[in-house]
Order: sequence, then C-alpha cells, then structure tokens
Amino acid sequence: MPSQYLVVAGNIGVGKSSLTSLLARRFGVTPVFEVVEENPYLADFYDDMPRWGFASQVFFLTRRLQQHQELLQLDGVVVQDRSIYEDAEIFARGLHLGGHLSMRDWRTYYDLYTRIVATLPPPDLVVYLDASVPTLLARIRKRGRDYERNITADYLTRLAELYRHWAASLTRTRVVAIDTDALDYVTRPADFESLITSLRAGGVAF
Repeated sequence: MPSQYLVVAGNIGVGKSSLTSLLARRFGVTPVFEVVEENPYLADFYDDMPRWGFASQVFFLTRRLQQHQELLQLDGVVVQDRSIYEDAEIFARGLHLGGHLSMRDWRTYYDLYTRIVATLPPPDLVVYLDASVPTLLARIRKRGRDYERNITADYLTRLAELYRHWAASLTRTRVVAIDTDALDYVTRPADFESLITSLRAGGVAF
C-alpha cells in the first residue's frame, strides 16, 4: 500500500498532467498518468458524443479500475492524474445531463461504477485544480491535440460545474482546492513553490 495516495483532479486543460510530472521530478513520488490517448473511442466520441459516449466511458472506467488496483500495490507516495471517481461523477454524469447519454446507459454505467468503487480504498487527498473556461480553452488550443479540437465552452462549463459540486461534496478524503488561472507552475518556479506550500498545508507529506 502507498504511504500516501494523492489524486490530482480537474477539468480538461487545467494542468493535471503537468503538475503530476513536476511532483514526480521534484519529490520522487510515483506518478500514475491518465490513459487518454489509448482510448480507441476518443476521436469518435468528440465527433459524435451520443453515439460513442457509453463505449468511451466504459473504456475509461475499465482502465481506471486497473490503475487503481495497480497503484495500491506501490510503496511511498503515489500521485494519480485523474481518478476513477471523476470518470463517473463528472464525465459520464455530464454526458447524461447534456443529453448525450441515455437514462438506460447512465443507469447501467453508474450501477457498475458504484459497485466497483465500493471495493476500493479512497485517496488520502484530492488536489482539485480549478480554472476559468477561457483559461482552459487557451491551454487546450496551446497543446493542440487533434481529438480535442471540437471541445466547446459549453461542454467545459458543464464539467466545471460538476467538478465544483463533486469537490465540495467529498467526505471520505481531504480536498485542497487551487485556482490556477493566475498560476504558471510549469515555467514560473515561484508559482510552483506557492503551490507546494498549499499542498503541505493541506497535509501532503513532501
């Protein structure tokens, strides 16, 4: 079992992978990255969400379960880039609320999810990174992933609302929320140090 299990959570483009990589390099923690580009449905999903939403979310759920099970066998501090909880509570729920996932598919998916997570120990801490939608769109455009070209402001806004509600509702784990609009912890060392101070104040054992 890890001595401490952290999740870096947040909307598309907020900087989760960058922070996970920086923490791994700075403190020697074990990073566990999201498997976005391995998803064979993802490009189709962004082109036609109602058709491919269920298949895409089941793929992510399966891979995230595998990740969660594997990271529990690791030692030391483990930092995960997005968690199994977000797949369901943010992305699948957002698809359903947006009319892209039918009630039948949502109920099937969510029943599977709840049965899975009941068997898993939760993270010790969630680092919730927040940012405004214009900031997210700018960061998404800057990284230039083809399968993200059709992401809209409305879609990101819906996800942001779900993320804030989810982060506020967590009871089984501690949460450190960080507004990243004015932060550039990749290129500005002072911003990274400020973020580290916030994490330590929240109980991270660095």
